[in-house]
Amino acid sequence: MESATQRAFGIVSALLADYRFAGMASIVHVLDLPERVRREVDALATAGERLLDLDAEDFDLIAADRVLPDDVVAPVQAAHFPREPFGDDRGSLRSLVPLFALMLEAVDIRWRRREPVHVVVLLHLIAEYLPLLAWESVLGHAGDPRDLTAFVRVPDSRWGLRAGKCDHTAAQRSAAQRVENAMRGDTEGWTVYLDRFHSRVSDALARCASHPVPGRPAVEGVCRAPCSVWTQLAEDVRQDLGARVHLARMYAASPVVALRHHAPVGHFFGVPAPSEIEDTWHRSFARLVRPWENGTNPLLASPVDPADGRGEALPGFSALVSAVAGRAVQRGTVFQTIRDDILDVLRPQAKGAGWQ
Repeated sequence: MESATQRAFGIVSALLADYRFAGMASIVHVLDLPERVRREVDALATAGERLLDLDAEDFDLIAADRVLPDDVVAPVQAAHFPREPFGDDRGSLRSLVPLFALMLEAVDIRWRRREPVHVVVLLHLIAEYLPLLAWESVLGHAGDPRDLTAFVRVPDSRWGLRAGKCDHTAAQRSAAQRVENAMRGDTEGWTVYLDRFHSRVSDALARCASHPVPGRPAVEGVCRAPCSVWTQLAEDVRQDLGARVHLARMYAASPVVALRHHAPVGHFFGVPAPSEIEDTWHRSFARLVRPWENGTNPLLASPVDPADGRGEALPGFSALVSAVAGRAVQRGTVFQTIRDDILDVLRPQAKGAGWQ
């Protein structure tokens, strides 16, 4: 007959198989475990659930937990956003690659857990920051206001100006103006910038890199009178960056990102079923991977082969992100590491209980 201990650890195995860290944090308090083990498992599980919420402003607090192993702390610290304008550790303002690796892993876990609302929110969040990921290889940072001001304030720049022929929308122009002001403010102003304007700066830079180029599929909202923000770049850099940003904007306008408007976080209350997300992704990816007339679709030369994404929730997604980034961006292993560490902590306690 199965013992109570066997049943308990069977539940533990089921929870961790689906990365249900919140459930793990709850059940650990009713297991017959030494207090030291209980505290360690609780810390790991709580960190895993907080990371799944992807509140990057708190990543530094999570990384400061001494219970977490180094192979979790390092990528989490690299993905955080600094709390102060002039903080030395720039995290996701230096590079968005660690954050995207974390988001790619989170997409797969939310899919495995059959949480469609979280999936569509993540797909929308990725769309917002993809243009910054594309610009990162050119800027040398991920749109860090500390360094971006010098790039956009070159002679003959119309960045953030109301006068002139700049095609930025009012929202994009307002965000552009906030870049310089963000570094002049206090911590509260800095937090407001990150919360409300940083993703709009991504949108503004996306428009700076979008132009009516023959042979590319049409997208809305291009720059028809480029200023020195764009023309200061070499021609080959403009061609490469423009194509990668174009791909990012095609993804942002794709049907799978539009699903967000059918979820409770959008305008209506119909939650898309996993099968609807899957079908919509396949249709979206089929459009994204089509050859362009001028032969420059970056997805066809992605550093990650779409065929390698057969284990992904949305096959080809890492290839898309990598094509936009201009470098390989693979899904991370942070959540897997946390899960495995919980199992390693608990396994000695299960000896003699028949749990593996």
